[in-house]
Amino acid sequence: MGWIKRNLFFLIGGVIALVLLGGAGFYTYTSWQRNNAALDKLNKIYTTLKENNSKKPLPGKDGSNIKLAQEQEQKLREWMNGARNHFNPIAPIPNPANGQLTPQLFGDTLSRTIARLQSEAATAGVSLPPAYSFSFQAEHGAVKFAPGSLKPLSEQVGAVAAISEILFSAHVNGLEGIQRIRVSDDDKAGQQNDYLDELSYSNNLAVLTPYRVTFLAFTPEIAQVLIAFAASPHGTIVRTINVQPASGATTTGGRTSGMSPSAFPPTAGRSGGGALPFLNEQKLRVTMVIEIVKLAPTN
Repeated sequence: MGWIKRNLFFLIGGVIALVLLGGAGFYTYTSWQRNNAALDKLNKIYTTLKENNSKKPLPGKDGSNIKLAQEQEQKLREWMNGARNHFNPIAPIPNPANGQLTPQLFGDTLSRTIARLQSEAATAGVSLPPAYSFSFQAEHGAVKFAPGSLKPLSEQVGAVAAISEILFSAHVNGLEGIQRIRVSDDDKAGQQNDYLDELSYSNNLAVLTPYRVTFLAFTPEIAQVLIAFAASPHGTIVRTINVQPASGATTTGGRTSGMSPSAFPPTAGRSGGGALPFLNEQKLRVTMVIEIVKLAPTN
């Protein structure tokens, strides 16, 4: 008892230390158990996730995500089918009902199509290069054609006719030329300025074929051309446009702006009075690269 009395504070401190050590040990043990349990649970989750990721398609609760993917695919197909109304293919020229495209049929139809486009240009007041063949100089008047070339050539004749008719409808001042890609061995002997040094390209949805057209016009006619391509049901895309002044083409009045004299503001405030002169506008040379979109068939 005497020792306890003499070392009372030491004894109390030791008891407290033992209690704290016991508590710390118990806390450490329970924490270790929790950590092991959490690690086991995490390993199970990781193993399950790894197994699920290896399955095709990935499963969901009661197959819900598979069903959702199928619904989304159906909606995408419905949207694509609806969009096809804006990408109707341009009919080839010629386009025989029986599908039998012969050299004689193609040659005769090409000559008639060139003559028709020349007549339409004259009616619309659109100037053309002399005896212009609309990029088909190599084939115009021919009776034999390179093997396998009739189908792609007929598709190009249809596309060139569609592009030309848009320009004629807009009443551009002049068509200087249309260029297309080479699709026939006969094109190697044609005028080089009839062709583009490009190729068609494709993705999973469509094939895109470029054409380049150069024409003379004023700004209202250029606007009409752009509107017509945008509104076309045939999937025509203006990829690039380059506009430069046409050398020595400045004119006054008349067809320069498509506006009548009454469209101009009154002459109030002008010193000396007199009529306000017509707006002077410079004729422009426009070069457009147009892509014709041909959608891939749906499954």
